[in-house]
Amino acid sequence: MKTHELMKTRRRVIAPIALTLAATIGLAACAQGDAAPETTSAEATGQFTYAIASDPTSLNPINVADRWGLTVTNLVYSPLARVEGDGTVVNELAESIEPAEDGLSVTVTLKDGLRWSDGEPLTSEDVVFTYTNKAVRENGNADLLYVGDQPITAEATDELTVVFHLPSVSAAALSNIATETYIIPEHVYGDVTDFSVSELDPLAVGSGPYKLTEYERGQYLTFEANENYYGDAPKIPKVTLRIVADADTTKTALQTGEVDASFATPAQITELEGAGLNVYPYAEGRVAYVGLNAAKLTDPKVRQAIFFALDRDEINTAAFLSDDYYESAYTILPPSNAFATEDVEKYEQDADASAALLDEAGVSDLSITLAYAGADPAQTTEATLIQEQLQDAGITVELAGIEPAAVFDEIQKGADSQYDAFLGGYIMGQDPDAYSQLYRTGASANYFSYSNPATDALFDQGAVELDPDARASIYADLQAQIAEDAVVFPLADNLKILAVNPRIGGVDDAKTVPIYTFENFGLLTEQ
Repeated sequence: MKTHELMKTRRRVIAPIALTLAATIGLAACAQGDAAPETTSAEATGQFTYAIASDPTSLNPINVADRWGLTVTNLVYSPLARVEGDGTVVNELAESIEPAEDGLSVTVTLKDGLRWSDGEPLTSEDVVFTYTNKAVRENGNADLLYVGDQPITAEATDELTVVFHLPSVSAAALSNIATETYIIPEHVYGDVTDFSVSELDPLAVGSGPYKLTEYERGQYLTFEANENYYGDAPKIPKVTLRIVADADTTKTALQTGEVDASFATPAQITELEGAGLNVYPYAEGRVAYVGLNAAKLTDPKVRQAIFFALDRDEINTAAFLSDDYYESAYTILPPSNAFATEDVEKYEQDADASAALLDEAGVSDLSITLAYAGADPAQTTEATLIQEQLQDAGITVELAGIEPAAVFDEIQKGADSQYDAFLGGYIMGQDPDAYSQLYRTGASANYFSYSNPATDALFDQGAVELDPDARASIYADLQAQIAEDAVVFPLADNLKILAVNPRIGGVDDAKTVPIYTFENFGLLTEQ
């Protein structure tokens, strides 16, 4: 899994009409178009309403990578399996997943009797169809289905059995094969010739607990229980994802019962608990960071100078209030990751070192533009402090608070981007090979325009190394190399804080998880 924090016209759709994506508008601005379905905290409604911060960037399971796109995908589709926070693999569509002794193949047997939401059987051919298209680099999210420069291939040996063939041994392959991809139906999408798009037509035939029934861009998405779901029927038959961009508007909607749940900020906890809401802080293994555009800031000494001018502790305390809600991060891996090391250059604030590096680089009067999500309270706080800290070091920062998706659309232009730096956050899972998507030369999510053959070689070595100790050593060297190259200044693994209306139960059963909020929305209950 991955997420990065990060079409044109307003459209209403009834499944299975195609879906489009758009910029966010807040709950208070929902006067245009149809009003979203209403809920009340006074009685059982058969509906759970969850406030999300923006429209999904993609609703195509082949290339989806943003938080809200993945949340929708997780409601409508299913993977072969999931990897829990402790690394345990839990089967979903798969009955069993068996790696071969030689490490060159993985055999997946599907559960019997699986069906799509339209009633058609789900078979091994659908799995092969999905992975074949997922492995096409042009479609946008293929990195983890490659070992070196060769793709993993899939073969259906009977209606329920798929054999994945690896071009060479890979320590990361089991996780990447089993959990990176949501399966899509060949009988629906078999004629699609371009899976690089952000929407499929139609986008309402899946195997997850819910079916998408309506999408009003900028306002809400609604879902109904999938009667052909292979698991237990959802306990709340309808789910609404209501799009609310503003944190204060979200807080008000929680307090009045207009929405049943949403993320909250640390500063809102006391007030929300006072209003009777239940609050659930939980870790995601996330890395919040300051990123630099290496295509524009080409001199490593200049990048290092910027980092030495920053005070990580001050930024984190201001953004997240208390270390009860964050743990400082120093490398590309979150501190909870088993492969994380602190044996790297941490860039503790050092004004003299910053000034000396700028002098060595022959740079004076440095001015940069920092992009961030303008509606995000934490990023707004971070950006303001970064501007102040760099100003103290003689570096001028122009702030650009914009839509999250626009940050990464623009920064991907590299040298042609108008931004020199940006704020973001990512969740990449347990295996460090997944982080290659961010830091390998030319990788699909390499927003830093970063390229170093030494880093690429370490990713190659780590992916195929089977000895745990040797693998840990490789990834320690890799973290140190990227820290030295100074394209990312890790800030913290900050907890997500979920506020839930007391009329909603089953939160522990639904399980709060990274990215998707709940592993299974269908286990929530009305009390």
